[in-house]
Amino acid sequence: MNWRQEIDARKDTFLEDLTGLLQIPSVLDETKTGPNEPFGPEVRRALDYMFALGERDGFATKDVAGYAGHLEYGSGEEIVGILCHLDVVPAGEGWTYGAFNPTIADGKIYARGSNDDKGPTMAAYYGLRIVKELGLPLSKRVRLIAGCDEESEWRCVREYFKQEAMPTYGFAPDADFPIINAEKGLYDGVLKQLPIQRVPGSKHHLVSFVSGERPNMVPDFATAVLETEDVLEEKFEAYLEKYEADGTCTWDQGTYTFTMKGVAAHAMEPDNGVNAAYVLAGFLLTLPLDIQGERYIEFIRHVFADSRGISLGIEASDETGDLTINGGVFRYQGDERTATVNIRYPYTAKFEERLQNLKEVALSFGFELSTRHHMPPHHVAEDHPLVKTLADVYERQTGESAHLMAIGGGTYARSLEAGVAFGALFPGAKDVAHQVDEYMEIEDLLRAAAIYAEAIYELAK
Repeated sequence: MNWRQEIDARKDTFLEDLTGLLQIPSVLDETKTGPNEPFGPEVRRALDYMFALGERDGFATKDVAGYAGHLEYGSGEEIVGILCHLDVVPAGEGWTYGAFNPTIADGKIYARGSNDDKGPTMAAYYGLRIVKELGLPLSKRVRLIAGCDEESEWRCVREYFKQEAMPTYGFAPDADFPIINAEKGLYDGVLKQLPIQRVPGSKHHLVSFVSGERPNMVPDFATAVLETEDVLEEKFEAYLEKYEADGTCTWDQGTYTFTMKGVAAHAMEPDNGVNAAYVLAGFLLTLPLDIQGERYIEFIRHVFADSRGISLGIEASDETGDLTINGGVFRYQGDERTATVNIRYPYTAKFEERLQNLKEVALSFGFELSTRHHMPPHHVAEDHPLVKTLADVYERQTGESAHLMAIGGGTYARSLEAGVAFGALFPGAKDVAHQVDEYMEIEDLLRAAAIYAEAIYELAK
C-alpha cells in the first residue's frame, strides 16, 4: 500500500478542510458559555466543524455536551483512540498574515493552531479517512476523539471519559515524531499575595502590574502603572538599552504607564521565550516602591529568576529532562495580587518535597500557594505492543530509527491508560507552538497523514 500516494490524491481537499478549521478562533471564552458550549461559542464552532466533516465522510459522531466528541469507524469490542484538541491559545500581537487568516507561503501554512493542534488533527483525520475509503478490514473501532479544553484545564477529557469507554490504547498527534512514551508531571498553581499594612512615604506607588493570558505560555507583553512625581523616562530608557529590551513609557498627570515586549513560547521550555513580566519587574525593582508593590515585584524576580527552579532549590533532572518553571499570568490590580506557576517535573523527581519547598519560599515573601491542577508523570513501556507497532510504521515510512523520547509538554496521551504522543513534528523541525506566526510545513502534514493512515490500520486491523 502506498499511503503517501493516497494522501497526495486528497491534498487539495485536505488543505481546504484544514483552512476552514484554522479560520475558527477557538480560544476559551468563559464569559460566553452556555448549554453544550462550556468553553464558549468559538470552541463549540470548531467541534461542530469536525462533526460536519465526519458526517460528510460517513463517520459515526458523538457529542459529549460540548466538552469533547468523537468520530468513529470500524467495529469490535476494543477501541483505538486518537486524541486531538481543537482549542488554541490566544493569538497575541504581531502576526504577519493574521492569526485566523490561514495563509500558505513558502510551503508553510501560517495560523494559530496550524502546529498545535489543528494541523496534526486534520492529518490524523485524513489518515482515518483513507483507511475508511479504502475499505480496509478492521477488528477494532477507531475513535478520533476531539477535546476542547486542552490548553486550559483538561475538563474536556475528564468529562468525556466519565461517559465514554477508555480505549485499549492510542496516540495523540500533538508533539513530535518518532514516539514520546514518557511525559513529565504537570503542576499548575496560583500564588496569592497576602495583604501588607501600607506604610506612608513611599516615592512610587505601584497601581497595577498585568502580564500574560495562560499559565502554559511565556507572556510576551507586560504593563505596569506607577504613581510618582519623579521623572523616570531616562532611567527607563537606560534600562532598555542595557538589557536590549523593547518597551515604552508614557506620562499622564502623575502616573506613568510602562510596557514591555517579550517573546511568547510554550511553557514546556521557557528559555525559548522572553518573559515580559520578568523583564519589566527588573526595572521596577530599581525603584523605591510602596511595600506591597515592592514585595510583589521582588517575589517575581526571585521565583522566576531561572527556568529550572535553581533559585528556589527545587531543581531536578533525569532522562526525561530538567524540571522547568514558568510564570504565565500576573495580576496586580485592585484586590487581586496573584501570579501563576507552571511546573513540569521529571519522572523520578520527588515532587511533594519540592512543592513544600516552594510553599515555604512563597510564604517567606508573603504569598500563599494553591493548586489549580496536578497531573503526575506518564510512562508507557518500550516493549508495549502500541509502541512496537508505531515504531515499525514510522521506520517503514521514513527509513529512520524510531527512538523513544520524553517531553516536558503534556499531551492527551497521558489521559489514556496506554497512550503515547506520536508526531506531527519531524526531527529537526522548528517548534513554534504558542508563538506568533505559528506555522506547519505542508509537506510534514502530508507525511504525517500517511504515517497516521498506516498506523491506524496496523493498530486496528
